[in-house]
Amino acid sequence: MEFGVKSGSPEKQRSACIVVGVFEPRRLTTVAEQLDAISEGYISNLIRRGDLEGKAGQMLLLHHVPNVLSERVLLVGCGKERELNERQYKQIVAKTIKTLNETGSMEAVSFLTELHVKGRDTYWKVRQAVEAANESVYSFLQLKTKKGEPRRPLRKMVFNLSSRKELPLGERAIDHAEAISKGVKIAKDVSNMPPNICNPKYLSEQATLLSQEYDSLELDVINEEKMEQLGMHTYLAVGRGSVNESIMSVITHNGGKAGERPYVLVGKGLTFDSGGISIKPSDAMDEMKYDMCGAASVLGVMQSVAELNLPINIIGVVAGCENMPDANAYRPGDVLTTMSGQTVEVLNTDAEGRLVLCDALTYVERFDPELVIDIATLTGACVIALGKHATAVLSQHNPLAHELVNASEQSSDKAWRLPLWDEYQDQIESPFADMSNLGGRPAGTITAACFLSRFTRKYTWAHLDIAGTAWLGGSKKGATGRPVPMLTQFLMNKANIAIDE
Repeated sequence: MEFGVKSGSPEKQRSACIVVGVFEPRRLTTVAEQLDAISEGYISNLIRRGDLEGKAGQMLLLHHVPNVLSERVLLVGCGKERELNERQYKQIVAKTIKTLNETGSMEAVSFLTELHVKGRDTYWKVRQAVEAANESVYSFLQLKTKKGEPRRPLRKMVFNLSSRKELPLGERAIDHAEAISKGVKIAKDVSNMPPNICNPKYLSEQATLLSQEYDSLELDVINEEKMEQLGMHTYLAVGRGSVNESIMSVITHNGGKAGERPYVLVGKGLTFDSGGISIKPSDAMDEMKYDMCGAASVLGVMQSVAELNLPINIIGVVAGCENMPDANAYRPGDVLTTMSGQTVEVLNTDAEGRLVLCDALTYVERFDPELVIDIATLTGACVIALGKHATAVLSQHNPLAHELVNASEQSSDKAWRLPLWDEYQDQIESPFADMSNLGGRPAGTITAACFLSRFTRKYTWAHLDIAGTAWLGGSKKGATGRPVPMLTQFLMNKANIAIDE
Protein backbone atom coordinates (compact mmCIF):
# COMPACT_ATOMS: atom_id res chain seq x y z
CA MET A 1 0.00 0.00 0.00
CA GLU A 2 1.17 3.52 -0.81
CA PHE A 3 1.05 6.27 1.82
CA GLY A 4 1.26 10.03 1.65
CA VAL A 5 0.53 13.24 3.57
CA LYS A 6 -1.15 16.46 2.53
CA SER A 7 -2.75 19.50 4.10
CA GLY A 8 -6.13 20.70 2.86
CA SER A 9 -9.76 21.30 3.73
CA PRO A 10 -12.17 18.34 3.47
CA GLU A 11 -14.57 20.05 1.07
CA LYS A 12 -11.80 20.37 -1.54
CA GLN A 13 -10.80 16.70 -1.48
CA ARG A 14 -11.59 14.82 -4.69
CA SER A 15 -11.07 11.22 -3.62
CA ALA A 16 -12.69 7.81 -3.69
CA CYS A 17 -13.31 8.24 0.04
CA ILE A 18 -12.83 10.77 2.84
CA VAL A 19 -12.43 9.39 6.35
CA VAL A 20 -13.62 11.56 9.26
CA GLY A 21 -14.32 10.90 12.93
CA VAL A 22 -17.43 11.10 15.09
CA PHE A 23 -17.16 11.19 18.87
CA GLU A 24 -19.56 9.62 21.32
CA PRO A 25 -22.38 10.55 21.84
CA ARG A 26 -23.13 11.55 18.23
CA ARG A 27 -20.74 14.52 18.24
CA LEU A 28 -19.05 15.50 15.02
CA THR A 29 -15.33 16.24 14.93
CA THR A 30 -14.25 19.62 13.52
CA VAL A 31 -13.62 18.11 10.08
CA ALA A 32 -16.96 16.28 10.10
CA GLU A 33 -18.65 19.56 11.00
CA GLN A 34 -17.09 21.19 7.94
CA LEU A 35 -18.45 18.44 5.70
CA ASP A 36 -21.82 18.70 7.40
CA ALA A 37 -21.94 22.44 6.73
CA ILE A 38 -21.30 22.14 2.99
CA SER A 39 -23.76 19.22 2.74
CA GLU A 40 -26.41 21.39 4.43
CA GLY A 41 -26.80 19.18 7.48
CA TYR A 42 -26.89 15.84 5.63
CA ILE A 43 -24.44 14.15 8.02
CA SER A 44 -25.88 15.56 11.25
CA ASN A 45 -29.39 14.51 10.20
CA LEU A 46 -28.20 10.92 9.77
CA ILE A 47 -26.47 11.02 13.12
CA ARG A 48 -29.57 12.34 14.88
CA ARG A 49 -31.60 9.49 13.39
CA GLY A 50 -29.32 7.05 15.21
CA ASP A 51 -27.35 5.69 12.23
CA LEU A 52 -24.10 6.14 14.18
CA GLU A 53 -23.59 6.60 17.91
CA GLY A 54 -19.86 7.33 17.71
CA LYS A 55 -18.68 4.36 19.76
CA ALA A 56 -15.08 3.37 19.06
CA GLY A 57 -14.83 1.25 15.94
CA GLN A 58 -18.32 1.95 14.56
CA MET A 59 -18.35 2.59 10.81
CA LEU A 60 -20.90 4.24 8.53
CA LEU A 61 -20.17 4.54 4.80
CA LEU A 62 -22.01 7.29 2.93
CA HIS A 63 -22.26 7.60 -0.86
CA HIS A 64 -22.61 10.84 -2.83
CA VAL A 65 -22.96 13.19 0.09
CA PRO A 66 -24.46 16.47 -1.28
CA ASN A 67 -21.87 19.07 -2.36
CA VAL A 68 -18.94 16.83 -1.35
CA LEU A 69 -16.50 16.17 -4.20
CA SER A 70 -15.44 12.72 -2.96
CA GLU A 71 -17.48 9.68 -3.96
CA ARG A 72 -17.76 8.37 -0.42
CA VAL A 73 -17.50 9.58 3.15
CA LEU A 74 -16.60 7.07 5.85
CA LEU A 75 -17.71 8.12 9.32
CA VAL A 76 -15.59 6.47 12.00
CA GLY A 77 -16.67 6.16 15.62
CA CYS A 78 -13.87 7.39 17.89
CA GLY A 79 -15.44 6.88 21.32
CA LYS A 80 -15.37 9.60 23.96
CA GLU A 81 -13.01 12.41 22.98
CA ARG A 82 -11.25 12.71 26.33
CA GLU A 83 -10.72 8.92 26.52
CA LEU A 84 -9.02 8.49 23.14
CA ASN A 85 -5.72 6.73 23.91
CA GLU A 86 -2.91 5.11 21.94
CA ARG A 87 -4.42 1.63 21.87
CA GLN A 88 -7.84 2.89 20.81
CA TYR A 89 -6.33 5.12 18.11
CA LYS A 90 -4.47 2.19 16.53
CA GLN A 91 -7.57 -0.03 16.73
CA ILE A 92 -9.65 2.66 15.03
CA VAL A 93 -7.09 3.01 12.21
CA ALA A 94 -6.90 -0.76 11.72
CA LYS A 95 -10.70 -1.10 11.60
CA THR A 96 -10.86 1.80 9.13
CA ILE A 97 -8.37 0.14 6.77
CA LYS A 98 -10.25 -3.17 6.88
CA THR A 99 -13.52 -1.38 6.13
CA LEU A 100 -12.01 0.55 3.22
CA ASN A 101 -10.61 -2.69 1.82
CA GLU A 102 -14.14 -4.07 1.63
CA THR A 103 -15.77 -0.99 0.07
CA GLY A 104 -13.88 -0.96 -3.22
CA SER A 105 -12.27 2.39 -2.41
CA MET A 106 -8.84 2.03 -3.95
CA GLU A 107 -7.61 5.29 -2.43
CA ALA A 108 -8.70 7.44 0.50
CA VAL A 109 -7.88 10.61 2.43
CA SER A 110 -7.96 10.22 6.20
CA PHE A 111 -8.48 13.06 8.66
CA LEU A 112 -8.07 10.75 11.68
CA THR A 113 -4.49 11.98 12.13
CA GLU A 114 -5.97 15.29 13.31
CA LEU A 115 -7.51 13.58 16.35
CA HIS A 116 -5.96 14.47 19.71
CA VAL A 117 -4.19 11.51 21.33
CA LYS A 118 -2.92 12.44 24.77
CA GLY A 119 0.86 12.82 24.90
CA ARG A 120 1.40 11.99 21.23
CA ASP A 121 2.35 14.29 18.35
CA THR A 122 1.80 14.29 14.60
CA TYR A 123 4.87 12.14 13.92
CA TRP A 124 3.60 9.41 16.25
CA LYS A 125 0.05 9.50 14.88
CA VAL A 126 1.18 9.20 11.26
CA ARG A 127 3.78 6.53 12.00
CA GLN A 128 1.39 4.43 14.06
CA ALA A 129 -1.33 4.84 11.44
CA VAL A 130 0.98 3.49 8.73
CA GLU A 131 2.16 0.61 10.91
CA ALA A 132 -1.42 -0.22 11.94
CA ALA A 133 -2.54 -0.08 8.31
CA ASN A 134 0.19 -2.48 7.19
CA GLU A 135 -0.63 -4.73 10.12
CA SER A 136 -4.33 -4.83 9.27
CA VAL A 137 -3.82 -5.87 5.63
CA TYR A 138 -1.15 -8.50 6.37
CA SER A 139 -2.01 -12.07 5.48
CA PHE A 140 0.04 -15.22 5.03
CA LEU A 141 -1.24 -16.71 1.78
CA GLN A 142 1.91 -18.27 0.31
CA LEU A 143 0.72 -21.85 0.87
CA LYS A 144 -2.98 -21.42 0.02
CA THR A 145 -4.23 -22.57 -3.37
CA LYS A 146 -7.04 -19.99 -3.27
CA LYS A 147 -5.71 -16.62 -2.13
CA GLY A 148 -9.05 -14.93 -1.38
CA GLU A 149 -7.70 -11.40 -1.79
CA PRO A 150 -10.08 -8.39 -2.06
CA ARG A 151 -11.23 -7.65 -5.62
CA ARG A 152 -10.50 -3.92 -5.34
CA PRO A 153 -8.19 -3.50 -2.33
CA LEU A 154 -7.14 -0.15 -0.91
CA ARG A 155 -4.04 0.96 -2.83
CA LYS A 156 -3.29 4.41 -1.43
CA MET A 157 -3.89 6.14 1.89
CA VAL A 158 -3.23 9.86 2.36
CA PHE A 159 -3.16 11.35 5.85
CA ASN A 160 -4.30 14.95 6.12
CA LEU A 161 -2.35 17.18 8.49
CA SER A 162 -3.64 20.39 10.02
CA SER A 163 -0.70 22.51 8.84
CA ARG A 164 1.63 22.52 5.85
CA LYS A 165 4.51 23.03 8.29
CA GLU A 166 3.91 19.47 9.53
CA LEU A 167 4.27 17.84 6.10
CA PRO A 168 8.04 17.12 6.41
CA LEU A 169 7.38 15.55 9.82
CA GLY A 170 4.61 13.41 8.35
CA GLU A 171 6.79 12.30 5.44
CA ARG A 172 9.56 11.31 7.86
CA ALA A 173 7.04 9.35 9.93
CA ILE A 174 5.95 7.45 6.80
CA ASP A 175 9.55 6.62 5.86
CA HIS A 176 10.27 5.27 9.34
CA ALA A 177 6.99 3.35 9.52
CA GLU A 178 7.51 1.77 6.10
CA ALA A 179 11.00 0.59 7.05
CA ILE A 180 9.73 -0.90 10.30
CA SER A 181 6.73 -2.48 8.57
CA LYS A 182 9.03 -4.19 6.07
CA GLY A 183 10.98 -5.65 8.96
CA VAL A 184 7.82 -6.77 10.73
CA LYS A 185 6.58 -8.43 7.53
CA ILE A 186 9.74 -10.47 6.97
CA ALA A 187 9.69 -11.54 10.64
CA LYS A 188 6.05 -12.63 10.30
CA ASP A 189 6.53 -14.40 6.98
CA VAL A 190 9.52 -16.41 8.22
CA SER A 191 7.85 -17.21 11.54
CA ASN A 192 4.59 -18.35 9.94
CA MET A 193 6.34 -20.68 7.50
CA PRO A 194 5.82 -24.35 8.54
CA PRO A 195 8.78 -26.27 9.97
CA ASN A 196 8.97 -28.70 7.05
CA ILE A 197 9.97 -25.65 4.97
CA CYS A 198 11.49 -23.31 7.57
CA ASN A 199 14.46 -25.23 8.94
CA PRO A 200 17.92 -23.83 9.86
CA LYS A 201 18.99 -23.92 6.21
CA TYR A 202 15.89 -21.89 5.26
CA LEU A 203 16.78 -19.27 7.87
CA SER A 204 20.26 -19.07 6.40
CA GLU A 205 18.80 -18.69 2.90
CA GLN A 206 16.65 -15.78 4.10
CA ALA A 207 19.75 -14.15 5.57
CA THR A 208 21.48 -14.63 2.20
CA LEU A 209 18.60 -13.01 0.31
CA LEU A 210 18.63 -10.09 2.73
CA SER A 211 22.37 -9.54 2.40
CA GLN A 212 22.03 -9.58 -1.40
CA GLU A 213 19.30 -6.91 -1.29
CA TYR A 214 21.28 -4.23 0.57
CA ASP A 215 24.81 -3.01 -0.12
CA SER A 216 25.38 -2.28 3.59
CA LEU A 217 24.90 -5.93 4.58
CA GLU A 218 27.45 -8.74 4.65
CA LEU A 219 26.91 -12.38 5.62
CA ASP A 220 28.99 -15.09 7.26
CA VAL A 221 27.57 -18.60 7.68
CA ILE A 222 28.73 -20.93 10.48
CA ASN A 223 27.91 -24.60 9.76
CA GLU A 224 28.27 -27.59 12.09
CA GLU A 225 31.84 -28.27 10.99
CA LYS A 226 32.87 -24.74 11.97
CA MET A 227 30.89 -25.01 15.21
CA GLU A 228 32.81 -28.14 16.10
CA GLN A 229 36.09 -26.35 15.48
CA LEU A 230 34.92 -23.45 17.66
CA GLY A 231 33.90 -25.75 20.51
CA MET A 232 30.19 -24.85 20.38
CA HIS A 233 29.25 -28.17 21.95
CA THR A 234 25.98 -27.17 23.64
CA TYR A 235 24.62 -25.63 20.42
CA LEU A 236 25.58 -28.81 18.53
CA ALA A 237 24.08 -31.06 21.23
CA VAL A 238 20.63 -29.51 20.84
CA GLY A 239 20.58 -30.14 17.09
CA ARG A 240 22.07 -33.62 17.28
CA GLY A 241 18.69 -35.39 17.16
CA SER A 242 17.60 -33.66 13.94
CA VAL A 243 18.35 -34.54 10.33
CA ASN A 244 18.47 -30.78 9.65
CA GLU A 245 21.94 -29.29 10.13
CA SER A 246 22.34 -26.50 12.66
CA ILE A 247 23.42 -23.27 10.94
CA MET A 248 24.26 -19.90 12.45
CA SER A 249 24.09 -16.87 10.16
CA VAL A 250 25.93 -13.65 11.03
CA ILE A 251 24.62 -10.56 9.22
CA THR A 252 26.67 -7.35 9.45
CA HIS A 253 25.31 -3.87 8.71
CA ASN A 254 28.25 -1.60 7.96
CA GLY A 255 26.60 1.76 8.51
CA GLY A 256 29.13 3.34 10.87
CA LYS A 257 32.79 4.14 10.62
CA ALA A 258 35.34 1.35 10.31
CA GLY A 259 36.44 0.25 13.75
CA GLU A 260 33.36 1.55 15.56
CA ARG A 261 32.11 -1.06 18.01
CA PRO A 262 28.93 -2.78 16.79
CA TYR A 263 25.55 -3.25 18.40
CA VAL A 264 24.88 -7.00 18.38
CA LEU A 265 21.53 -8.81 18.27
CA VAL A 266 21.37 -12.57 18.84
CA GLY A 267 18.15 -14.40 17.96
CA LYS A 268 17.11 -17.87 19.09
CA GLY A 269 16.17 -19.84 15.98
CA LEU A 270 14.67 -23.17 17.03
CA THR A 271 12.75 -23.86 13.83
CA PHE A 272 10.88 -26.60 15.66
CA ASP A 273 11.08 -27.52 19.32
CA SER A 274 9.64 -30.93 20.12
CA GLY A 275 11.25 -30.76 23.56
CA GLY A 276 13.66 -33.52 22.55
CA ILE A 277 13.80 -36.52 24.90
CA SER A 278 11.83 -34.42 27.43
CA ILE A 279 9.10 -34.29 24.81
CA LYS A 280 6.35 -31.68 25.00
CA PRO A 281 2.63 -32.49 25.33
CA SER A 282 0.93 -32.82 21.95
CA ASP A 283 -1.55 -30.02 22.65
CA ALA A 284 -0.54 -26.94 20.63
CA MET A 285 2.82 -28.49 19.78
CA ASP A 286 2.30 -27.19 16.24
CA GLU A 287 2.96 -23.71 17.66
CA MET A 288 6.52 -24.75 18.44
CA LYS A 289 7.37 -23.74 14.89
CA TYR A 290 7.33 -20.26 16.47
CA ASP A 291 10.32 -21.08 18.65
CA MET A 292 12.45 -19.34 16.03
CA CYS A 293 10.70 -15.97 16.36
CA GLY A 294 13.78 -14.47 18.04
CA ALA A 295 15.83 -15.27 14.94
CA ALA A 296 13.01 -14.04 12.69
CA SER A 297 12.95 -10.74 14.59
CA VAL A 298 16.70 -10.34 14.01
CA LEU A 299 16.10 -10.78 10.27
CA GLY A 300 13.33 -8.21 10.51
CA VAL A 301 15.42 -5.67 12.41
CA MET A 302 18.33 -6.06 9.98
CA GLN A 303 15.91 -5.43 7.10
CA SER A 304 14.62 -2.28 8.84
CA VAL A 305 18.06 -0.85 9.74
CA ALA A 306 19.34 -1.51 6.21
CA GLU A 307 16.25 0.19 4.77
CA LEU A 308 16.86 3.17 7.07
CA ASN A 309 20.61 2.92 6.42
CA LEU A 310 21.36 3.71 10.05
CA PRO A 311 24.83 5.27 10.48
CA ILE A 312 26.02 2.71 13.03
CA ASN A 313 27.49 -0.79 12.85
CA ILE A 314 25.05 -3.57 13.71
CA ILE A 315 25.48 -7.34 13.74
CA GLY A 316 22.55 -9.73 13.70
CA VAL A 317 23.10 -13.37 14.64
CA VAL A 318 20.49 -15.90 13.50
CA ALA A 319 21.06 -19.03 15.60
CA GLY A 320 19.24 -21.74 13.62
CA CYS A 321 18.68 -25.19 15.11
CA GLU A 322 16.03 -27.90 15.51
CA ASN A 323 15.35 -29.90 18.71
CA MET A 324 14.16 -33.43 17.93
CA PRO A 325 14.25 -36.81 19.73
CA ASP A 326 16.11 -39.70 18.13
CA ALA A 327 18.80 -42.22 19.03
CA ASN A 328 21.47 -39.52 18.73
CA ALA A 329 19.63 -36.86 20.74
CA TYR A 330 21.13 -35.38 23.89
CA ARG A 331 19.67 -36.65 27.18
CA PRO A 332 18.66 -35.45 30.64
CA GLY A 333 21.68 -36.10 32.82
CA ASP A 334 24.25 -35.27 30.14
CA VAL A 335 27.01 -32.85 31.09
CA LEU A 336 28.02 -30.57 28.19
CA THR A 337 31.00 -28.27 27.76
CA THR A 338 30.12 -24.85 26.35
CA MET A 339 32.24 -22.75 24.01
CA SER A 340 33.23 -20.67 27.04
CA GLY A 341 34.61 -23.79 28.75
CA GLN A 342 31.93 -23.80 31.46
CA THR A 343 30.03 -27.06 31.95
CA VAL A 344 26.28 -27.57 32.06
CA GLU A 345 24.25 -30.43 33.51
CA VAL A 346 21.17 -31.06 31.36
CA LEU A 347 18.12 -31.54 33.58
CA ASN A 348 15.57 -31.09 30.80
CA THR A 349 16.16 -31.19 27.05
CA ASP A 350 13.22 -28.83 26.58
CA ALA A 351 15.31 -26.05 28.15
CA GLU A 352 17.30 -26.04 24.94
CA GLY A 353 17.16 -22.43 23.80
CA ARG A 354 19.60 -21.26 26.46
CA LEU A 355 22.05 -23.97 25.37
CA VAL A 356 22.02 -22.63 21.81
CA LEU A 357 22.19 -19.03 22.95
CA CYS A 358 25.03 -19.47 25.45
CA ASP A 359 27.42 -20.56 22.70
CA ALA A 360 26.18 -17.83 20.35
CA LEU A 361 26.68 -15.26 23.12
CA THR A 362 30.24 -16.49 23.65
CA TYR A 363 30.87 -16.39 19.89
CA VAL A 364 30.01 -12.67 19.63
CA GLU A 365 32.76 -11.70 22.10
CA ARG A 366 35.07 -11.57 19.07
CA PHE A 367 33.28 -8.47 17.78
CA ASP A 368 34.19 -6.38 20.85
CA PRO A 369 30.54 -5.24 20.94
CA GLU A 370 29.22 -1.94 22.22
CA LEU A 371 26.39 -4.02 23.66
CA VAL A 372 24.57 -7.31 23.02
CA ILE A 373 20.85 -8.04 23.13
CA ASP A 374 19.50 -11.55 22.76
CA ILE A 375 15.91 -12.17 21.70
CA ALA A 376 14.26 -15.50 22.44
CA THR A 377 10.97 -17.29 22.94
CA LEU A 378 12.68 -18.72 25.97
CA THR A 379 10.22 -19.57 28.76
CA GLY A 380 6.57 -20.43 29.24
CA ALA A 381 6.98 -18.74 32.61
CA CYS A 382 7.16 -15.41 30.77
CA VAL A 383 3.67 -15.98 29.36
CA ILE A 384 2.38 -16.65 32.87
CA ALA A 385 4.09 -13.54 34.22
CA LEU A 386 3.26 -11.00 31.51
CA GLY A 387 0.72 -12.64 29.22
CA LYS A 388 0.67 -11.71 25.53
CA HIS A 389 1.05 -7.97 25.99
CA ALA A 390 4.59 -7.22 27.17
CA THR A 391 8.06 -8.46 26.27
CA ALA A 392 10.23 -9.19 29.31
CA VAL A 393 13.44 -7.16 29.61
CA LEU A 394 16.20 -8.49 31.88
CA SER A 395 19.60 -6.89 32.31
CA GLN A 396 22.15 -6.17 35.00
CA HIS A 397 22.92 -2.88 33.23
CA ASN A 398 20.36 -0.29 34.32
CA PRO A 399 20.92 2.27 31.53
CA LEU A 400 20.46 -0.38 28.81
CA ALA A 401 17.30 -1.74 30.43
CA HIS A 402 15.88 1.78 30.71
CA GLU A 403 16.72 2.55 27.07
CA LEU A 404 14.94 -0.60 25.89
CA VAL A 405 11.82 0.14 27.93
CA ASN A 406 11.87 3.72 26.66
CA ALA A 407 12.11 2.49 23.06
CA SER A 408 9.15 0.19 23.72
CA GLU A 409 7.09 3.18 24.86
CA GLN A 410 8.15 5.29 21.88
CA SER A 411 7.24 2.53 19.43
CA SER A 412 4.13 1.30 21.30
CA ASP A 413 5.73 -2.17 21.32
CA LYS A 414 5.32 -2.76 25.03
CA ALA A 415 8.00 -4.18 27.32
CA TRP A 416 8.43 -4.59 31.07
CA ARG A 417 11.56 -5.07 33.14
CA LEU A 418 11.96 -8.06 35.45
CA PRO A 419 14.68 -8.31 38.14
CA LEU A 420 17.92 -10.15 37.59
CA TRP A 421 19.31 -10.34 41.12
CA ASP A 422 22.16 -12.55 42.27
CA GLU A 423 19.80 -14.31 44.71
CA TYR A 424 18.23 -16.18 41.78
CA GLN A 425 21.56 -17.64 40.66
CA ASP A 426 21.41 -20.31 43.38
CA GLN A 427 18.52 -22.03 41.57
CA ILE A 428 20.73 -23.13 38.67
CA GLU A 429 23.59 -24.58 40.72
CA SER A 430 24.49 -28.21 39.98
CA PRO A 431 26.35 -30.84 42.05
CA PHE A 432 27.93 -32.28 38.89
CA ALA A 433 28.71 -29.29 36.66
CA ASP A 434 29.24 -25.53 36.81
CA MET A 435 25.49 -25.04 36.41
CA SER A 436 22.29 -26.80 35.36
CA ASN A 437 20.09 -25.75 32.45
CA LEU A 438 16.96 -25.54 34.61
CA GLY A 439 16.15 -23.57 37.74
CA GLY A 440 12.77 -25.08 38.63
CA ARG A 441 9.29 -23.56 38.39
CA PRO A 442 9.74 -20.45 40.58
CA ALA A 443 10.88 -17.37 38.62
CA GLY A 444 11.52 -19.46 35.49
CA THR A 445 12.02 -16.45 33.21
CA ILE A 446 14.54 -14.93 35.61
CA THR A 447 16.56 -18.11 36.19
CA ALA A 448 16.80 -18.65 32.42
CA ALA A 449 18.27 -15.14 32.13
CA CYS A 450 20.59 -15.95 35.06
CA PHE A 451 21.92 -18.86 33.03
CA LEU A 452 22.60 -16.61 30.03
CA SER A 453 24.20 -13.95 32.21
CA ARG A 454 27.05 -16.33 33.00
CA PHE A 455 28.13 -16.11 29.35
CA THR A 456 27.89 -12.33 28.97
CA ARG A 457 30.33 -11.00 31.55
CA LYS A 458 32.68 -9.51 28.96
CA TYR A 459 30.20 -6.97 27.58
CA THR A 460 27.02 -5.00 28.29
CA TRP A 461 24.02 -7.27 27.74
CA ALA A 462 20.24 -7.50 27.90
CA HIS A 463 17.85 -10.39 27.36
CA LEU A 464 14.39 -10.10 25.78
CA ASP A 465 11.99 -12.96 26.44
CA ILE A 466 9.31 -12.80 23.74
CA ALA A 467 7.55 -16.09 24.49
CA GLY A 468 4.32 -14.21 25.16
CA THR A 469 4.50 -11.56 22.46
CA ALA A 470 6.00 -13.26 19.40
CA TRP A 471 2.83 -14.98 18.23
CA LEU A 472 -0.89 -15.34 18.91
CA GLY A 473 -2.82 -18.60 19.17
CA GLY A 474 -6.44 -19.54 18.66
CA SER A 475 -8.53 -17.97 15.89
CA LYS A 476 -5.94 -15.19 15.46
CA LYS A 477 -3.06 -17.64 15.19
CA GLY A 478 0.02 -16.11 13.63
CA ALA A 479 3.28 -14.31 14.27
CA THR A 480 3.21 -10.69 15.47
CA GLY A 481 6.62 -9.55 14.24
CA ARG A 482 7.47 -8.24 17.70
CA PRO A 483 9.84 -6.90 18.96
CA VAL A 484 11.01 -5.52 15.59
CA PRO A 485 9.45 -2.06 16.23
CA MET A 486 11.00 -1.76 19.69
CA LEU A 487 14.49 -2.87 18.63
CA THR A 488 14.46 -0.72 15.50
CA GLN A 489 13.46 2.28 17.61
CA PHE A 490 16.24 1.44 20.08
CA LEU A 491 18.81 1.41 17.28
CA MET A 492 17.36 4.59 15.74
CA ASN A 493 17.89 6.23 19.13
CA LYS A 494 21.45 4.96 19.25
CA ALA A 495 22.03 6.38 15.76
CA ASN A 496 20.59 9.72 16.92
CA ILE A 497 17.92 9.67 14.23
CA ALA A 498 15.88 12.80 14.94
CA ILE A 499 12.24 12.92 13.91
CA ASP A 500 12.03 16.68 13.56
CA GLU A 501 14.95 17.44 11.24
